[in-house]
Amino acid sequence: MTLDKLLSVNNLSIYFNSRHGRISAVNSISFDIAKGEIVALVGESGSGKSVAALSVLGLLDAESAMVSASKMSFSSKSGNLFNILQLDELELSTIRGKEIGMIFQEPMTSLNPVMRCGDQVAEGLLIHKLETSGSVKDRIHILFNEVGLNDFERIYNAYPHQLSGGQKQRVMIAMAMACNPSLLIADEPTTALDVTVQKKILQVLKTLCRDKGMAMLFISHDLNIVKELADRILVMYKGDIVEQGLVDDIFNNPKHPYTKGLLSCRPPISMKLRKLPILSDFMGEDGQNKSLGLENDNIISVEEHQQFLKSLNSGTPLLEVNDVTTSYNSPVSFFWSRPKKFKAIEKISFKLIEGEVLGIVGESGSGKSTLGRTICKLIDSESGSILYKGKDLSKMVENEFRTLRKDIQIIFQDPYASLNPTMKIGNAILEPIKVHLMHNGNLKRQIARVFELLESVGLPPESFDKYPHEFSGGQRQRISIARSLALEPKLLICDEAVSALDVNVQAQVLNLLNELKVKFNLTLLFITHDLSVVRFICDRVLVMRNGNLIEIGSVDQVLDHPVSDYTRLLLDSVAGSE
Repeated sequence: MTLDKLLSVNNLSIYFNSRHGRISAVNSISFDIAKGEIVALVGESGSGKSVAALSVLGLLDAESAMVSASKMSFSSKSGNLFNILQLDELELSTIRGKEIGMIFQEPMTSLNPVMRCGDQVAEGLLIHKLETSGSVKDRIHILFNEVGLNDFERIYNAYPHQLSGGQKQRVMIAMAMACNPSLLIADEPTTALDVTVQKKILQVLKTLCRDKGMAMLFISHDLNIVKELADRILVMYKGDIVEQGLVDDIFNNPKHPYTKGLLSCRPPISMKLRKLPILSDFMGEDGQNKSLGLENDNIISVEEHQQFLKSLNSGTPLLEVNDVTTSYNSPVSFFWSRPKKFKAIEKISFKLIEGEVLGIVGESGSGKSTLGRTICKLIDSESGSILYKGKDLSKMVENEFRTLRKDIQIIFQDPYASLNPTMKIGNAILEPIKVHLMHNGNLKRQIARVFELLESVGLPPESFDKYPHEFSGGQRQRISIARSLALEPKLLICDEAVSALDVNVQAQVLNLLNELKVKFNLTLLFITHDLSVVRFICDRVLVMRNGNLIEIGSVDQVLDHPVSDYTRLLLDSVAGSE
């Protein structure tokens, strides 16, 4: 490498003390990042990516984590070279944000819920004395524009809970970039973003690296993004770096079976498969690939899918949404101001056939999640009707609807916020089973069902007695999925249910949902920004923009022959697309 080294890590090892003994998370890994270089760290959830990155900023819990390295040197903006592991907390606080910025994986738990978003971005600029109180708002305005937050006054004055998941993530990115750090650590920074904003953010990050000499350690499970963004790739597996190299070399000629599996688990956007390959197909004892997933008998032709849709259309509608409108009151700047009514969805109509998977796509803030929450009555609609098996849900009071909650379940976007941090996850999954007296109220059978669900989403049996904070973000989402499936619902609303999962677990969960759909005649409303996932799991797709329905049709029709310019824009923005 001809560029100067910015960060040099040698023999980094990380151990955690837990109730189950000493756990090794990172096993003596070494890597360098040059000034202006973008290095991607990829691997499954729990492979050690995030903890390795957090150790660079000294953000691991000193009581439970043991961090050791022969060297972890960083070159500051002033040219000084120092060993990060030898810095005390006060010294570390002077480089956090100013020298090394970080974008965390979960914006809702990283943002202060009682501070307005504008004040949170301003905080770092003021602490490091990079702006005055008089100029800081202008700087934030520029930052928000760079990350695609165009409704400045509303976002600036909003609290985190008043923003969508994608908008919260963009606020986090603005915070991390505010001080123009030399190194940006980005931990799944585009997970919650729709494809158009994702593309813009990636362009912003690449421009910063090029124009300001900023380096980046980019952690992601989305290999299409990595291909578009990074210069080099480090592949981690169970705490070890098993392969590293230039992006083209890794993608065109992967050496390790694990790398080959990661590249193959991602659903293709150009074709519809019956089943996605998973890592175990590549990590067999014989070291040979059992399946590449692209054999002719695993590809569903357009003609075959059209025939399936014809048979589906003759079925009975499970759900009918007729001219539904849902409004919010926008946040106000002053207590004497009158709140303005904001229409999140306006006159939306569609039918959902029993056994169908309908995808809902659109940019962040388009109304996708609001539509899902309105259907399951977490939000009241302003007008229109929602018929479930002929019964109008919009007119039901809570007591009437309670008996239907077993049939209509939702998987939320933020897995941490939807889990009780004080409840063991086994009990969290067991709770709805007990409340609804599943399995005739037999506790032994109910607990056995919980273990079956844990296994089905790829979690070991010992997970039953652990708390949510003991799991990674992707693992927590698997727990949420298991809990939602516990009541064997008829209609499952998936709100970005696989966006936080690494490609292998995502493939397992998508395969699982396909199996459950057939086994239990499950009907899915699948909200996502990932068009590759739409191609694999969905039968039809509904495109939304600014609360309005833009177009609806079969997956093949909408993705291959879009009618609207907006849909074409979404397709052109997919990372890795030509």
